[in-house]
Amino acid sequence: MLILASRSPRRRHLLALVEPHFSIRPAEIPETPLDGERPEACATRLAREKARAVALSLSPRQRRHALVVGADTVVALGKIILGKPLDEKDARRMLRLLSGKTHRVITAVAVWRGSDGCLLSGRSVTLVTFDRLGRAGIERYIATGEPMDAAGAYAIQGHGGIFIPRIEGSYSNVVGLPLDLTARILKRMRHPPL
Repeated sequence: MLILASRSPRRRHLLALVEPHFSIRPAEIPETPLDGERPEACATRLAREKARAVALSLSPRQRRHALVVGADTVVALGKIILGKPLDEKDARRMLRLLSGKTHRVITAVAVWRGSDGCLLSGRSVTLVTFDRLGRAGIERYIATGEPMDAAGAYAIQGHGGIFIPRIEGSYSNVVGLPLDLTARILKRMRHPPL
């Protein structure tokens, strides 16, 4: 039994490309960085905590047969972690920070196996370059509502893609679940993808 520990429709769509049969059980954990935590460490910790939290919420019988996939995406500009914006003002701040710069998108994937409690994780890093954004462009983008539900205040698979002339690395990582990494981890956990 494969379980995705996320309510993200983007992750749901991407996991279905790797493994079409799974259930959804969102993890209810705080998703805030620890003081001084580096972006890569933050993403890995949160992905592992999500997988573990959902695994421990299962009945002993369910847990024995479960593989739980947790994932966390962090947008980082240097050591600065940009989560989901708190409001439109915060989205403006993030978009101004990213304007004309290259940043990292880090997605960690963790899979918890119920048969023995093994927890395996890895992460993917993609470099994303933004065009210079003017005030009017930022305001038009914020008016779409899209920035409010995305780390770094943008969604590459939506309107936000028009600001991005170049990426280096996995596109699906930037959307929220690196397909290659997820397939490799599931295979190592003896759950072969399609």
